[in-house]
Amino acid sequence: MKYGYSIEKHVLEFKKPARTSRNEFVFKNHWILKVWNRENPEIKGVGEAAPIQFLSPDYNDRLEAVIEQTINILDRDSRFEVNAIKGMPSVAFAIESAFLDLKMGGRQIYFRTDYLKGKPIEINGLIWMAGIDEMLEEAKEKLKSGFTCLKLKVGQHDFDSECRLLENIRKLKGAEKVELRLDANGAFTEADALQKINSFSKYGIHSIEQPVKQGQKELMAYLCKEAQIPVVLDEELIGIEDDDEMRSLIAEIQPSYLVLKPTLVGGFSRCDRWIRFAEENSVGWWVTSALEGNIGLNAIAQWVSKYSPTLKQGLGTGTLYKTNFRSFSEIRSGKLFYTGINEV
Repeated sequence: MKYGYSIEKHVLEFKKPARTSRNEFVFKNHWILKVWNRENPEIKGVGEAAPIQFLSPDYNDRLEAVIEQTINILDRDSRFEVNAIKGMPSVAFAIESAFLDLKMGGRQIYFRTDYLKGKPIEINGLIWMAGIDEMLEEAKEKLKSGFTCLKLKVGQHDFDSECRLLENIRKLKGAEKVELRLDANGAFTEADALQKINSFSKYGIHSIEQPVKQGQKELMAYLCKEAQIPVVLDEELIGIEDDDEMRSLIAEIQPSYLVLKPTLVGGFSRCDRWIRFAEENSVGWWVTSALEGNIGLNAIAQWVSKYSPTLKQGLGTGTLYKTNFRSFSEIRSGKLFYTGINEV
């Protein structure tokens, strides 16, 4: 056997419960994959599989077995591609990351970009679902720390309260021109989605992610056409794995933006294809981490930096956990800076 490997399960605890309109998380399971060439076992590539309960198709007891089977295939066939892994996106992300790291020397350097030389990535400040007053206070703190883009989870509180929250954020010092993004996580219904989205528009909203549950193409296409706020596809991308399906989804729905999450859509190479098809259709995009620990977050930040993105990215989730892996980044004034090996 050419490759050796190990799989370690870790449980990370959130500093405070992470809530969306659907679920609440206190702990989260993560699997760390290490791979090495048996002829040079000192150099190990590292990847992270961090499926999200209730959302990831591979949050199941097959995860470790699929990792083992895939590495055995790679032993036999060096031409095997990560895109061939179907229905297991976090596994594909972990394996792709680990072998990229192994190829680059096993120092958790995945892509050689200017980010590693000190060029930061601009990110949004994420405000999780909480009490209305608590969310307002968190918005104040994010603005004080230098964020110029805030992303808020909506859809759990009554609509009038969320409107008042947005109005009060706009009244904060320095918030007049801050970019406000909303994420409904599929909370709205066919009956109320358009009315709610258009009512939010008075607060100068940049975009709204996944206003209704995934799998309603006609409804989502209607909202993208009629809404007064640009609509973003998020969960809608999960499970779409073939090129023709990707192209068809974009063509049928015609969103303003895609949000790409390598853990949920199946790794970097699949995200690269989403970006290519989006740009062919004049659809914008940005990347958001999906509650990975610092290992996955580091790999994602390096990957997205190769595109020199101009939109704010969603890469601030490394600070959500009480316990985490070694950090390779820090956030300063709304920007993510690399703090790992200063070598490119």
